[in-house]
Amino acid sequence: MASWASIAVLLSISVFLAPTSDGKYQPNWDSLDTRPLPDWYDRAKFGIIMHWGVYSVPSFGVAAEWFWNYWKSGSPQYVDFMKQNYPPGFSYADFAPMFKAEFFDPDIWASLISMSGAKYFVLTSKHHEGWTNWRSNVSWNWNSVDNGPHRDLIGELADSFRTKTNVTFGLYHSLYEWFNPLYLKDKANKFNTSVYVKDILMPQLMDMVNSYKPEYIWSDGDWEALSEYWDSKEFLAWLFNESPVKDTVLVNDRWGSECSCKHGSVYTCSDRYNPGHLIEHKWENAMTVDKLSWGYRRNALFSDFLTIEQLIAELVSTVSCGGNILMNVGPTADGRIAPVFQERMLQMGKWLAINGEGIYDTKPWRAQNDTDTKNIWYTSTTEAVYAIALDWPSSGHLLLGQPITAKDTVVTMLGLSGNFAWTPGNKRGIVIDIPGIPVNKLPTEWAWVFKLVNVS
Repeated sequence: MASWASIAVLLSISVFLAPTSDGKYQPNWDSLDTRPLPDWYDRAKFGIIMHWGVYSVPSFGVAAEWFWNYWKSGSPQYVDFMKQNYPPGFSYADFAPMFKAEFFDPDIWASLISMSGAKYFVLTSKHHEGWTNWRSNVSWNWNSVDNGPHRDLIGELADSFRTKTNVTFGLYHSLYEWFNPLYLKDKANKFNTSVYVKDILMPQLMDMVNSYKPEYIWSDGDWEALSEYWDSKEFLAWLFNESPVKDTVLVNDRWGSECSCKHGSVYTCSDRYNPGHLIEHKWENAMTVDKLSWGYRRNALFSDFLTIEQLIAELVSTVSCGGNILMNVGPTADGRIAPVFQERMLQMGKWLAINGEGIYDTKPWRAQNDTDTKNIWYTSTTEAVYAIALDWPSSGHLLLGQPITAKDTVVTMLGLSGNFAWTPGNKRGIVIDIPGIPVNKLPTEWAWVFKLVNVS
């Protein structure tokens, strides 16, 4: 079998020589950045990501997925935790056989995520610890088939999602590995060598794409080196030109230290990114239900989890400003989704089942919110404008300062029959009369979507 190095050279040559009239993307950002955003993504608006790996065993501390790094770097909290709970000489590798996933049922996961209203799902194929959730040929005995669960976790989930749901399947993948000796050697050489990339990273990425055909590759761990070191542009040219998902795959912007918020299909910019104003380029708010961690934490407090009201506010403000939201949930080492996460996911699904018309397939409107009413956000379609009120208008009326009404303007609420009476605002906008609707008659408990037809 040809090495990645030889394949990369051939791909690079073929792509560089390919005339642009053939529709081939060249391995440079000027070319790669012209690729259109796959249509499914902007329509989806809401996805779920899960961080699941060996770190799910200790499941301790802030940013639990970074446990190994914090422990090895001598952070007192993690060092003390290990001294108090594990015998001398215990290594991080000793956690791997304890990652058993004995309660993992991919059909249950797929069903739950479908019920959440998410339109796409992203699983960690490999985090910075280097463990892979499939049998990577370049991660011997440090993967979920040779060790731990002895199961192809990615394969099982991909099959469940594709046969039992309409949720698009994607994979997270870290470019770097904290303690891989090949990577550390390249790093010591100031990335003037790329043995790790040729022998580990690129064979792994290509195997992952060819084997599981993810339609979203959520790259991470790029910040220590430029995209030149990672061979990112060569890989993306292959992905967009030759791969089995070349027509539908989406990528983010984490392909090198110079790429964040500059290159890629969708900008993630930073974790929990939500600028609060319209961004012209498609962007994503990757955020966590647990305010302190992406991986599951056994020591989490109930107050550490965002409420459904806070999650809906994140969703609404994100979509209003042109973004998608990718909500993170951390599964347990034995393969369960903790009840607090299940509750939030089902609550979100309940809300979207009624109000999804104002979220899915929408576009940002000319205004994102009223300057003096930050608890109302707007979305739109060609037929309507949606004003999403995060607080119930208890005063008996709702002033919307941005809509310009006409004589035939119609106001309704999603999930509720009948029209609302309205009058023009004193200086601008529209005043919607809110009748005394009993709480148990409201269509939802959190956030209410007013649909305005024939406004500008």
